[in-house]
Amino acid sequence: MPDPTDLVVVYSARSLDNATEIKTYLLHHFTQKEVDKFYLLLQSFEKIIVVFPGLYPKSIKNIKIHRAVLSKQLSVFYTVSKNTVSIVSIIDNRMAYSKWP
Repeated sequence: MPDPTDLVVVYSARSLDNATEIKTYLLHHFTQKEVDKFYLLLQSFEKIIVVFPGLYPKSIKNIKIHRAVLSKQLSVFYTVSKNTVSIVSIIDNRMAYSKWP
């Protein structure tokens, strides 16, 4: 298991696009308050995952990828390597299973 002090969280281009889409949706249908909650969820997730990278179960579809359910609507898919936690994708849990990474 990697030393938590050495781990760095890195977002892929796909996950950044996902976050932007979610932010746009929240601003269009809700308020800035929900966007702020979304970012707080991601920040809390980063703090936890650096300390406990194996905390969340591996995805059913790909055993190299972990799936963290952050809320009823939000999941984060990530991989762990020696020094990096790579965020692969951020999805709405209501998406079709075929769209999972």
